[in-house]
Amino acid sequence: MIKPETLAFLSAVAANNNREWFALNKESYEAARADVISLVDEIIPVLANIDPQFPLETQAKKCVLRIYRDIRFSKNKDPYKNNFGVSFSVKNTNGNGPEFYLHLQPGSSFLAGGYWMPDAPLLKKIREEIDYNTSEFLEIIEAKSFKELFSLSKEETLKNAPKGYDPEHPQIELLKLKSYIGVLPIKDEELLQPALINHLEKAFKAIYPFVRFLRGAIAP
Repeated sequence: MIKPETLAFLSAVAANNNREWFALNKESYEAARADVISLVDEIIPVLANIDPQFPLETQAKKCVLRIYRDIRFSKNKDPYKNNFGVSFSVKNTNGNGPEFYLHLQPGSSFLAGGYWMPDAPLLKKIREEIDYNTSEFLEIIEAKSFKELFSLSKEETLKNAPKGYDPEHPQIELLKLKSYIGVLPIKDEELLQPALINHLEKAFKAIYPFVRFLRGAIAP
């Protein structure tokens, strides 16, 4: 579980997003980050037991993303993120492939699995795999275990049918997606409960077939 102080710190960052405040509260940041790393330490063996491609020897601290924002090309000049992001990458992908992601942010936490904005050649492969093996893909996303927890993100979607596909294709809405991600919202109170790991384990099991399908689609 996550400590209430960790969520309180993130709320404070959102309200005081400047370097002066952060410098004065560096100890609170270090404590919050250590709390997240402790949670990730618990998650790693659980996920490795579900996903054979996820290495058990993964170091928790390397999964936790930097809280410092890259503001060079952004209109938003806030120097810090108001969340902790945790990326669970598999071997030889370096974060560029189907994987799992945990987002910790007061009021907006979630667990996700899938592939965010794959490059055009890989996106083409995923669409082809969904087209060729529609029944298998639908079986995965319509499974009770998946639907009870996850929904497919529709944030990145083409306005028109992708090149080479009939606009009347029965699964055209799935083929128009530019990212293939299943998302499970997590309430703040769930983060604070000892049962969090059990909840996440159930979720990883439910999303794993989806991630596995995407990996198979882009495999050489």
